Amino acid sequence: MYMPIIGTLGYILSPDGEKVLLVHRNARKGDHHLGKYNGLGGKMEPGEDVMACMVREIHEEAGVVCREMSLRGTVNWPGFGADGENWLGFIFLITSFEGEPRKSNPEGDLAWHLLTEMNDLPMWEGDRFFLPLVFDNDPRPFYGHMPYQNGSPVSWEYSR
Repeated sequence: MYMPIIGTLGYILSPDGEKVLLVHRNARKGDHHLGKYNGLGGKMEPGEDVMACMVREIHEEAGVVCREMSLRGTVNWPGFGADGENWLGFIFLITSFEGEPRKSNPEGDLAWHLLTEMNDLPMWEGDRFFLPLVFDNDPRPFYGHMPYQNGSPVSWEYSR
């Protein structure tokens, strides 16, 4: 039986639309994501829907309140976790928020990065496949499947 961990992953766009807020996972030794840049998010809790999860995670990790956001897509990541766990992620783009983002959180440093320079940052190899779909102008969400093995994607497929 397939029972993935359900999570959210959000990318906060700057008011000018040119930058994205990312966390540099550099604060916890033994972190499965150590050294990588990533969006914000985490596991869904009992009693919440994916939107509530995203709003909570953004507030907990960045200290801001989401005002406008859209579901850009989903990714099924079989074998992604530190111990080969299966993940199902809901990917959001946050286009309006209230408050000033924190400079760091318990997972690492938070900073704005130009969208045009995201590919230069160390990140999960698989993120490079779906990130263009998060920031493109196609209003349709994408539905991706990216199996992982030994920390690397084996394949990538998506539909819209």
